[in-house]
Amino acid sequence: MESNEKLGQAASTVGGMTLISRLLGFVRDLVIAMQFGATFAADAFFVAFRIPNVQRKILSEGAISAAFIPVFTETRKQRGEEEAWKMTANLFNILLTVLITSSLALAIFAPYIIMVFAPGFLSSPEKFNLTVHLTQWMAPYFLFIGLAVFCMGILNTYNIFALPAITPAILNICMIIGTVLISPVLDQPILGLAIGVLVGGFLQFIIQIPSTLNCGFKFIPSINWKNTEAIKVCKLMIPAIFGLAIYELNMLVDTLLASLLPEGSISYLYYGNRLVQLPLGVFGVALGVAILPMLSQQVASKNFSEMIKTIAFGIRLILFITIPATIGIIILRFPIVNTLWERGEFNRLTTEGTTIALLYYSAGLCAFCGLKVIVPAFYSLHDTKTPAKVGIYSMILNIVLNLILMGPLKHGGLALATSIAAIFNVALLIYLLRKRIGLMGGRKILSSVIKLFFVSGIMGIAVYFFNHTFFNANYHLTLKILILSADILIGILIYTLLSRIIQNEELTFLIQLIRKYKSKPN
Repeated sequence: MESNEKLGQAASTVGGMTLISRLLGFVRDLVIAMQFGATFAADAFFVAFRIPNVQRKILSEGAISAAFIPVFTETRKQRGEEEAWKMTANLFNILLTVLITSSLALAIFAPYIIMVFAPGFLSSPEKFNLTVHLTQWMAPYFLFIGLAVFCMGILNTYNIFALPAITPAILNICMIIGTVLISPVLDQPILGLAIGVLVGGFLQFIIQIPSTLNCGFKFIPSINWKNTEAIKVCKLMIPAIFGLAIYELNMLVDTLLASLLPEGSISYLYYGNRLVQLPLGVFGVALGVAILPMLSQQVASKNFSEMIKTIAFGIRLILFITIPATIGIIILRFPIVNTLWERGEFNRLTTEGTTIALLYYSAGLCAFCGLKVIVPAFYSLHDTKTPAKVGIYSMILNIVLNLILMGPLKHGGLALATSIAAIFNVALLIYLLRKRIGLMGGRKILSSVIKLFFVSGIMGIAVYFFNHTFFNANYHLTLKILILSADILIGILIYTLLSRIIQNEELTFLIQLIRKYKSKPN
């Protein structure tokens, strides 16, 4: 129970900070949508930004932490604090060298990279050249965000979660400023967004330096490429990068194929994915960030029974949140998109295209979030190869389904293929993890899922009829916000009440956690 409380507290801290960042992200997307809509300039930026942003998501959502935290925890336990920090300083220098090289390579080879990721742009030289130019501007973001994520791994090891989790909000603020203040004075307005990205990445790294130094980190100007721990971290990180990159690689494949579809398809997928990223970031990523240090400590202490309980609890907790979220998003997809973004250049056609993408991405929400819990379990066991291997199968499945579904369903088929591939990915990983560590309370999880779908179904019916009765796309924005907020509030109240009636354990745990937090003296 104590480990569950620690996990819940850490996840709530990360989730709270991530929620702030994601809400700012919606403001950012609202500003971008009003300014650029689904124009060719927006398509160019989203492709250019996706390349460095993939690296940010891969690193910040687990690649560095997956390799660094287990090895750092083991080294500190077996060889002491001083040796652990020497290893960390050496890793920092190695990472710095690799990131500088990668940033330069991205800038130099940008034209060839865009040919691979958006071949459809070749038919429009203006769009292709703009995408290359934006990519070159944002290349240094590779360096800054990589260093920022390394600092995050150090801070998370010492159970400091709030600061690293809030730093993405800085990026959103900088992008908003870039769009509102810088874009209007430039000959090429979309360049203001690229400048915002660059400044935001730099600030995310700088703001974490003081806390990282306070933990004990010291810069040592030397590199030992043959250091045992460094080699171990690198061996773990390489497959971890690919394993965690599967979702993003699938998104890149979607972008590549969407560039062959009618104009606006890339933007529809981007906006739809952004909405799915809210529950994924607030709950899935938050729980994944919080669970890895805990699992690593349990493995280092050889407390495998407690590790199994932590994993099972994490699965149940994520399903408790994502099942109703999935049903809610599917039912309210049009009111959400219409209320948030439909104004300026973001017209009804863009809304309809985005709701299609959102519908099919929502189908994989439970799987997207579930991966954030299951994959760290392998990493805590110093196994980064298994998720990578399964990821390869998942990516192949995604490509095949893309080619099959993009014909009849257009960009919706690309989103659906990504969701199906994610479901396959998480199902196979759970099967392999169960074979490795034994039973994980599967019957209890299945029983919980059945009850959650029943309760969520009732909630969905109530929300659907309320929204159908009161929501009108032509209402004033203020009224639409009030009705949409009422939709969400009614859904939460009904779901909570019914979960209380069936005595759901996860709800009981969350209530107890909130009461315990409130009872603590300030």
